[in-house]
Amino acid sequence: MTTESPASAPEGDERAHRTVLLRRGEVHSPADPFATAMVVEKGHIAWVGSEGAADAFASGVDEVVDLEGALVTPAFTDAHVHTTSTGLALTGLDLSAAGSLSEALALLRAHSAAHPGHRVLLGHGWDASRWPEQRPPSRLELDQAAGGRPAYLPRVDVHSAVVTSALLDLVPDVTDLDGYHPEGPLTRAAHHAVRAAAHGAVTPAQRAAAQRAALARAASLGIGAVHECAGPAISDEDDFTALLNLAAAEPGPRVLGYWAQEVASAEDARRIRELGAIGAAGDLFVDGALGSHTAWLHEPYADAPHTGAAYLDAAAVAAHVTACTEAGLQAGFHAIGDAALSAVVEGVRTASERLGLARVRAARHRVEHAEALTPETVAAFAELGLTASVQPAFDAAWGGDSGMYVQRLGVERARTLNPYAALLRAGVPLAFGSDSPVTPLDPWGTVRAAAFHRTPEHRISVRAAFTAHTRGGWRAVGRDDAGVLVPGAPADYAVWRTAELVVQAPDDRVARWSTDPRSGTPGLPDLSPGADLPVCLRTVVFGQTVFDRPNE
Repeated sequence: MTTESPASAPEGDERAHRTVLLRRGEVHSPADPFATAMVVEKGHIAWVGSEGAADAFASGVDEVVDLEGALVTPAFTDAHVHTTSTGLALTGLDLSAAGSLSEALALLRAHSAAHPGHRVLLGHGWDASRWPEQRPPSRLELDQAAGGRPAYLPRVDVHSAVVTSALLDLVPDVTDLDGYHPEGPLTRAAHHAVRAAAHGAVTPAQRAAAQRAALARAASLGIGAVHECAGPAISDEDDFTALLNLAAAEPGPRVLGYWAQEVASAEDARRIRELGAIGAAGDLFVDGALGSHTAWLHEPYADAPHTGAAYLDAAAVAAHVTACTEAGLQAGFHAIGDAALSAVVEGVRTASERLGLARVRAARHRVEHAEALTPETVAAFAELGLTASVQPAFDAAWGGDSGMYVQRLGVERARTLNPYAALLRAGVPLAFGSDSPVTPLDPWGTVRAAAFHRTPEHRISVRAAFTAHTRGGWRAVGRDDAGVLVPGAPADYAVWRTAELVVQAPDDRVARWSTDPRSGTPGLPDLSPGADLPVCLRTVVFGQTVFDRPNE
């Protein structure tokens, strides 16, 4: 990919307002499925079309980019991210690659030795279901590995954590809180308390560095926007507002912030807006997570004699949705288990009976994760206009016949999880994300995970998955004009080095690969398992380059 500026180009223009012609590539646009060129002007797409027509623009632009056969697509939107936590995982102790309990303890020991000045040791990503020991570290083991220092190590799903005795000493009343265990991982209120203590030890400089690291990683992967899912149960107002301010002041992906706090009045809604949030949604917890045995189920876990944790019931859901709808504010919930999803559906339906179905549908309320859906709750999502903000990498990580889902639920129930094809057939809007740092920022890997779901009947086409990870994220925030390369749309795009483009279907009974131009369907990279994923060469947000791969 090469760039040249015509001699007649005006000097001193801000880069975001320059007129740029990209040509000699592949432009993924529904406006022209055979487009090879695109013009960007004043931060928006001005034209897409063929190489021959591009000649007419070449002399009147400020910059010409020779794509040299590269693919241009809309930038991805990650619809569920915890930015600071992602950055802390990138810059701190990452336990996701630990293959055993002993390896995790060795990593903690090395991290403690390498960071003698940190007030609290922060790690992330352990998953005992993948370890041969099949258990988390004990408190004594952690105390020894951390050298007696405070340490906070959440499980990969961030709904439980193991901690050292020194961290417990910073929360004197923790032993009286729900979810406290003398030896095992902390959950519920006890977990929230130690998390607050651990994150309170992060300095503003550490926080800003973590946020920059997370946004830089996102930009390097072709992500042009992230939905920050914050709230009083998982972060704090200073963290949230600092992130929004940083994103507004520095080039990088757009940050669209949600603040997950219950709304009971117009004053509550006004406070949400004052923080800079676009909705009282995201991780407003109805339940927890399957891995931590805190997702709320109708029937007990296969490996535990209970049904998980219920944080909000249908009445609380109805009150929140009603207040938000009346205030013109988007509402949303974290709901994973089938009982939690039933409570959400019941509550939103109650709100629609009070306010009218059309008014509730128009608000585009959303549900995060929505894993244990049934045919009845899928139909209700469609009826109520709920957006399913989902994470296909969850299935890639924990699905299949022997993964964590089967351990928690048994084979029969596990095979019902994450039914993306059923959601699409019902007309439920999909928005894809990572829940990073729960699973990594990895947009093409996310599209692959949906197209090659471990349960074949839940697979969707690459095209549908790609749409859910680009345009779907914009529709989830009420914007129908973005996430697609058509004239008038914001110029948020990414340039990729990739192999031949194909059209992939989700079912082996249909031709999986087709390059027939008569189909009129823009091609996408081959995402078959084992195939190399595209490499991001450049990411542009509102016409401004926020990532350029070195030496490319």
